[in-house]
Amino acid sequence: MEEIMKAIEEKNCEKLRRILYYKVDDLSDEELKEVLEKAEALAKECKDWELYKLVLYYYHEILNEDKISEFEKLAKESDDFELKFHLADLYYLIGELEKSLELFRALLEEEVAKGNIEHAARIYYSMAMIHEELQEYEKALELIEKAEELYRELGDERELLRIEIHRGYITFEAGEAYRGKAIIAGVLPKVLNDNELLVEAHLSFEEIFEEEENYDAALQECLYALIRAKGTDYEDIAFGSLMDVLWQLFLDDDFETVYLNIDMFINAFPDMKDFFEAVKALALFKDGKIDEEEAKKAIEKVKDPRLLEMLEFLGEAEL
Repeated sequence: MEEIMKAIEEKNCEKLRRILYYKVDDLSDEELKEVLEKAEALAKECKDWELYKLVLYYYHEILNEDKISEFEKLAKESDDFELKFHLADLYYLIGELEKSLELFRALLEEEVAKGNIEHAARIYYSMAMIHEELQEYEKALELIEKAEELYRELGDERELLRIEIHRGYITFEAGEAYRGKAIIAGVLPKVLNDNELLVEAHLSFEEIFEEEENYDAALQECLYALIRAKGTDYEDIAFGSLMDVLWQLFLDDDFETVYLNIDMFINAFPDMKDFFEAVKALALFKDGKIDEEEAKKAIEKVKDPRLLEMLEFLGEAEL
């Protein structure tokens, strides 16, 4: 809470966006309402529509308050691309996909008429993600190609690599698993010095392997992603992916896969040794390999409330 309020006081919208995204689950409803009221005012003052989108999303999803009409009013009164783009993206985030597509199509027409290639590329990519969500994979890949053409014209190599990772994953979703993996693998040697893109690539592999129920491989990809994400904004995302895999394994009563693989994480992250040893103890206990007292001793070594909550979450997993 203190870190969030400091960012608000400093009027640092970029910092506030980042902190709010990662810390929102740590806030009570009362704290969140206070933070969102201040963040909403700051976003309007700074005209940071990405922050404004995030604020309205949390109002909608957590506090059940619909403030989107205020965003729409601002969009009607403005010709600001970022404002209109993030309004369309907000509809995507809350699951109103057809409304989002409608707004993006209208915005695309405006930006193409203006000859703004970068804006058009961003819209094509966003529309591709919506069609992916709708499981319209051929249409998604068609829009990805249009975005790639424009980014190639702009000479934006990094964005091209990011899109290529996503194209590989959509190709997998479309039923071409081996081709999808090959596309992502082709990106890896080009991003060895870019931790963010490496994390995205490894997490894409993780999702593919998890979907294929190849959990040994999925856990290895989580390990690679976490190593590269350490100390970056992607760390929580990578850790969340690991927790998703562990949760699935606990749900499936596949405790052996957990306790056989978790030593990788114990050795790779000595600062989180107690947590991963507790995960291992929990899996061993669930599999009848150790008694409850031994598992409790391991769990008691974990002091971080957030990590304790995650252990409780895993311990309650059931079919």
